[in-house]
Amino acid sequence: MTTPRSIHERPLSVGQIAERSGVAVSTLHFYETKGLIHSQRNAGNQRRYRRDVLRRVAIIKVAQRLGIPLADIGVALSTLPCDHMPTAADWQHLSAQWQRDLDARIEQLTRLRDQLTGCIGCGCLSMQDCPLRNPRDELGEQGAGAHLLEAD
Repeated sequence: MTTPRSIHERPLSVGQIAERSGVAVSTLHFYETKGLIHSQRNAGNQRRYRRDVLRRVAIIKVAQRLGIPLADIGVALSTLPCDHMPTAADWQHLSAQWQRDLDARIEQLTRLRDQLTGCIGCGCLSMQDCPLRNPRDELGEQGAGAHLLEAD
């Protein structure tokens, strides 16, 4: 007879992780190729995941909803040991990092929104003072041709 503790320690299949997390199997495989989650192979060469992967997937999903790029999520998750369940303290650390990024993006979007009515939408990108795409005509200094400038 299996004890309740051993049931909770038993690794999960990719299908079980997908069902419990609401993430497609293909997405889990993608996360694994990006190093966001890890699995081991059983004797039949099937992927098996520790249960802490469910928490990692939840963190990934929340971060993606916030608009955090997967590369940044990967960097953040790499600071956590991959052999334990992320804790509330781990989440506090990750969320503090992401909050600074979100605050900067909110500030940038607010400036963009406030400048939007000044844009005439001509698309020239070389007018003297385009507050949205070409502040201070910086693209004009680069000469003819296509140039992309991201405003701070």
